Amino acid sequence: MNSNLRISLVQGATVWHDPAANREYYGELIAPLHDTTDLVVLPETFTSGFSNEALDTAETMDGATVEWMRAQAARLDAAVTGSVQIRDGDGVHNRMLFVTPDGGVSHYDKRHLFRYAHEHERYAAGRDRITLEWRGWRICPLVCYDLRFPVFSRNRYDVERPGEPDYDLAIYVANWPAVRDHAWKTLLRARAIENLCYVAGLNRVGTDGNNIRYSGDSAVIDFLGHPVTECADMEVVTTSTLLGSELARHRQKFPAMLDGDRFELR
Repeated sequence: MNSNLRISLVQGATVWHDPAANREYYGELIAPLHDTTDLVVLPETFTSGFSNEALDTAETMDGATVEWMRAQAARLDAAVTGSVQIRDGDGVHNRMLFVTPDGGVSHYDKRHLFRYAHEHERYAAGRDRITLEWRGWRICPLVCYDLRFPVFSRNRYDVERPGEPDYDLAIYVANWPAVRDHAWKTLLRARAIENLCYVAGLNRVGTDGNNIRYSGDSAVIDFLGHPVTECADMEVVTTSTLLGSELARHRQKFPAMLDGDRFELR
């Protein structure tokens, strides 16, 4: 893998329970990124904040936010990703959408629901992890609490590419409270080191409608666990370049994935 990937972290203060205001707010933040990035990352539940009370206004895949993401991706000539409450059938999922400039939409439904905040009582859990390809990179999209479950996040062998892990970049979008910031920062590094990959963690800032404070601490971490980019407790948009050739060189030099145990999720 020789290509590089430009990734933009959009660390914002999501407006509580106001999808239209959030689309306008995040639209203004990402507007300058035209032709300067390959991938734009927005926070978890970026149209509402992390709320059990937003289910009644959950959108569908035909709703305004999916169309807004399509428009932003086309305008920026970049993929746009972030999670939204999406009603699908009888349930509402915390759904991470990955939208490309041609209008294509892939999605991952959050598997691990945050019991501590009763998310499991209101939302439908996803089942399967996915990987997708974008501009020469294999990407694994994940959501917040998934970060605490390393077996689910484990970089597995790709049967079509013997000996190679099945993703190069893991993305975690989050509403991760400041009171647990040490865990956030530590686990991002652990996932990068153990999976021989880049990890991008995108968190929000500000205080939400439940009076929970978020300190940001968004980061891009390289395959050695070193920060490429670290964000402070403030609204910020930052773009980093991930180096494909360096990742491939490290995996060839230190092929720890070849000695990993095989796990099967049931």
